[in-house]
Amino acid sequence: MTSQPRTARPAVALAIVLVGMLVAPLDSAVNAAFPAITAAFGLEVAAIQWIVIAYMLAFSSLIVVSGRLADLFGYRRVYRAGLALATLAFLGCGLAPAYGWLLAARVFQGVGIALVLGAGPALALSVYAESERTRVLAQYSAAFAVGLALGPVVGGVLVEHVGWRAVYLARAPLAFVALVLLRYVPAPAVKSGRVFDVAGALLLATWTGALLLALALPGGLSLGLGVVALASFAAFFVRESRAQEPTIRLSLFRDAAFAIPNLASVAVHFAGFTVFLLGPYFFVRIAGLSAQAGGMMLALGPVGAVVGSVLSARLVRAFRARRVALVGMLLDFAGVAIAATWDAQTFVPVIAASLAMQGFGIGIFQVAYTDIVIAALPLEDRGVASSLANLTRTLGVVGSATLMSALFRHAERNALGAGQEANAAFLSGFDFAFTSAAAGLGVFLLLSLVRPRVWTAR
Repeated sequence: MTSQPRTARPAVALAIVLVGMLVAPLDSAVNAAFPAITAAFGLEVAAIQWIVIAYMLAFSSLIVVSGRLADLFGYRRVYRAGLALATLAFLGCGLAPAYGWLLAARVFQGVGIALVLGAGPALALSVYAESERTRVLAQYSAAFAVGLALGPVVGGVLVEHVGWRAVYLARAPLAFVALVLLRYVPAPAVKSGRVFDVAGALLLATWTGALLLALALPGGLSLGLGVVALASFAAFFVRESRAQEPTIRLSLFRDAAFAIPNLASVAVHFAGFTVFLLGPYFFVRIAGLSAQAGGMMLALGPVGAVVGSVLSARLVRAFRARRVALVGMLLDFAGVAIAATWDAQTFVPVIAASLAMQGFGIGIFQVAYTDIVIAALPLEDRGVASSLANLTRTLGVVGSATLMSALFRHAERNALGAGQEANAAFLSGFDFAFTSAAAGLGVFLLLSLVRPRVWTAR
């Protein structure tokens, strides 16, 4: 008989899982490659959006389904499949001979990353005792934030010195090494006799995919996709209400103590992403920073999130998860509200401090919120629980990219029509977008406080 490999110590096993997971947030490196990709394939600037859409469509459609697959067939098995597919997808992206091939590889990358993130948190948690749950979530979130912070910096260096293909090819060895070392991570037992809800999974994937495209695409096509999204969600609701083994137990959302934190996650990331969307333009056009300095300023948010994530375990232990999540929302709101006041005279240290504060808020919120969701679901549904946290973040980011861009363009266009010069018009659009984001999050905060038990219950 072939002997089974010895499993690693918990700290080493967790490190292996985190190394594999890093290939997901490091996708932020791709943004630095957009101009080079556009030039390499002779594209119009507008066509580059499909690099994002192809990946996010596959990822968002399958993230919760991936969590359910991990619950049913094993966290390590699904994580391994995701790393293998992601490795091949990175090679496919980096070696793509034409733009169509690159987009196809991006779809496969989205599928692979959905499997990785659908199983990753649950696999990381399985390495330690349940009493260590919040600490492990804090380390997982901190590592994710590190990847987000490093991505643009690493991407810029790779594009400048190697070429755009390197932002994909450089991640293939990372994924492959984690794939090889995964054999030393213990595989938790899988409960037998459970059934995969194929119809529910297909309807959920259709709903999230149609919703994403409806948000991303303009005009009548968007309206048609919105109808598809509504119809598929209605069918999904009916199916899950009757299924013996539903993909998601919708009855959970009848409890405000569960539903409101999930909506809060969408709202927090909706408001927070406005900084990543419009901040780079402000740093260069208004603050007069170089592209490199602007990138370093933008990285302060993820750096703050790293610090928040690291401290969140102690904060949750001392003050409980719901209260920490509320404080995280308040800090996110304050950071976005301060950003709405930025102009050419704003001191750079003030901008830096507000970015770090907002990032810190998002960092502590994400750990506390994920802890709330995971605690609400049974142990055998841990994959779905962690996937739900990923889905709400994705919906917030995609919604922000769509709506905040539209609000910015509308206000900027009106300012130009009123005779303002270009930079003044930019500031008008910038202020309007950030004021709208802060107002939206602020209104949500006030409405959520109508049910104070949501933020005070154990």
